[in-house]
Amino acid sequence: MTSIVPGGAVVVGVDGSESATHALAWAAEQAAAEQRPLVLVHAGPGAAPGGPGWMEASGLDHHRLTLLLKDDARALLDHEDAPVRARHPDLDIHHVVRLGDPRQVLLEATTDAHLLVVGTRGLGPVRHLLLGSVSSALVKHATCPVVVVRPEPETAAEPGHGGVLAGVAGDAGDAAVLELAFGIAESRRLPLRVFHCFWDAVKIAEGALDVAPGETGLDDEWLVLDQATREPIAAHPEVEVHLQLTRGMVDERLIRASRQAALVVIGHRRKPFFNELVYGSIAPVVVERAGCAVAVVPLGS
Repeated sequence: MTSIVPGGAVVVGVDGSESATHALAWAAEQAAAEQRPLVLVHAGPGAAPGGPGWMEASGLDHHRLTLLLKDDARALLDHEDAPVRARHPDLDIHHVVRLGDPRQVLLEATTDAHLLVVGTRGLGPVRHLLLGSVSSALVKHATCPVVVVRPEPETAAEPGHGGVLAGVAGDAGDAAVLELAFGIAESRRLPLRVFHCFWDAVKIAEGALDVAPGETGLDDEWLVLDQATREPIAAHPEVEVHLQLTRGMVDERLIRASRQAALVVIGHRRKPFFNELVYGSIAPVVVERAGCAVAVVPLGS
């Protein structure tokens, strides 16, 4: 047990749920593939909302209750840890137990992390809007990339697919998105599809969404893909790369394409709260509705 998260680690939130167990399995595979430390983090509930004074007045021992909560958390991590060690005996594994809001605990634990991995319980859009979620908060505020693993990881991928899908926008954030996408594709020996979506009202009305081979007049759109991928392709020659142009709304096209992927990698540019509330972002929408795991790369403001 440690309170220190090694720099460059893969950090995973563990709470005993089935979705967190899926996230742990994904995180362990990635940590092993990249030979990075794996850190299991459990954020336990505080001993009492009113603090120790309230508990003492009720005749309860705040200190003892806190120790019991931490003991339960350690037992949980030991239980979740066992199958991971059996599968990856050489993996450097650490445990972190802290009491508090899981969003804050995980954000603090990932200051120097390479990657944060969490599960999602698959809340529908209405419950998500009313209740929020830990994964949604982390996607919006984490300073390292966040991978949100679906409850049934990779089962939505169609036969013959299951690679990494990276969305590029033609701006400065593409480099960070592709750095992560190429790294995961290389470490897991998966093909990578780099995806750029643009708007063309006439063709969309005709039902021509994905660009067909041989279509002309799209030099500017192909240039976006060429400029974004030229350097990472040279740096990762072993990765099988496919370039794809498509038309339509970015979130809808990514969600549809996710049905043929094992992982979608996209960027998220943090906005002031009011702008986030009014204009939203495609990242939380894709995380909510994708058919596979989603990695969200923070791009600053």
